[in-house]
Amino acid sequence: MSTVVLDTITGKSTATTITIGSTPVVSASANSMTIRGEGSNQTSIQQGLNKQWATWNASQAIQDSFNTSGVTDTATGKATVGFSTAMNNINYVIVTAGSNGNASATIYSSDPNNPATGSYICNIFFASNGTAFGLADRAHNYSSVNGDLA
Repeated sequence: MSTVVLDTITGKSTATTITIGSTPVVSASANSMTIRGEGSNQTSIQQGLNKQWATWNASQAIQDSFNTSGVTDTATGKATVGFSTAMNNINYVIVTAGSNGNASATIYSSDPNNPATGSYICNIFFASNGTAFGLADRAHNYSSVNGDLA
């Protein structure tokens, strides 16, 4: 086996294909790379990554996170999650969940009157057997965000 040590790989064109094993990695344009995913489909590396995620407890103490500046308790069952690096625009997607032992929580994340690129609001509802019982602080809260960073 050989080892290649270098700082830069320069292609002959702007659409350079580098193959690692049998997987092609393509640089289609500046700051954009794709990789072959399932079958022959190409996946944008930048678009396919979570830009923020966090897990926190009922006291809004972060258990683990990425690109999360903090979780602020704003009221019972309400928290604001801040980004360390803001999103490029307000058109990002938030995926959330929560639980508290054997009961679950549905977390609705939105602020339609004041969307922001630097944070989002979680409204955490207690639910059991599909019936919502109102806002509640849950022991386990999870969120992730996809979209474009600023």
